[in-house]
Amino acid sequence: MNFTLHPRLEAGTHRLGFTKGCHILLKNNAAFPWIIIVPEVEKGIEDLHQLTPERYAEVAFLIRSVSHFVSDHFQTEKLNVACIGNVVRQMHLHIVGRSESDPAWPGTVWACDVKKSYSEEKIAAIKSTAQTELQLEG
Repeated sequence: MNFTLHPRLEAGTHRLGFTKGCHILLKNNAAFPWIIIVPEVEKGIEDLHQLTPERYAEVAFLIRSVSHFVSDHFQTEKLNVACIGNVVRQMHLHIVGRSESDPAWPGTVWACDVKKSYSEEKIAAIKSTAQTELQLEG
């Protein structure tokens, strides 16, 4: 399969690693702990129900693992998990840690104008921890 990450996902994230046929990305907005999972799937597969049962189970288990990572590492109060893809049609899943103190609470992160880039040091620290805890390949 010839897989290319959508340019919009590439531009707005930092690569944390790869596991179970999925790219794990950190959204470049430190206002919210936000991880994006991008499964390598055939062109035209955009939604979870289109996956084979085996691939669905594999992706669902990864969602669970990444959700634990976001909750534990960032100490969030709530998680938002979504496979929306209205703008970027390439299958990708958002796992966003939320807290009552975040700038978008209780609204959606997509409607929030607050943007704060991560420092290179913080990206490196998150990447190192994620690679260990999620067993990611570089």
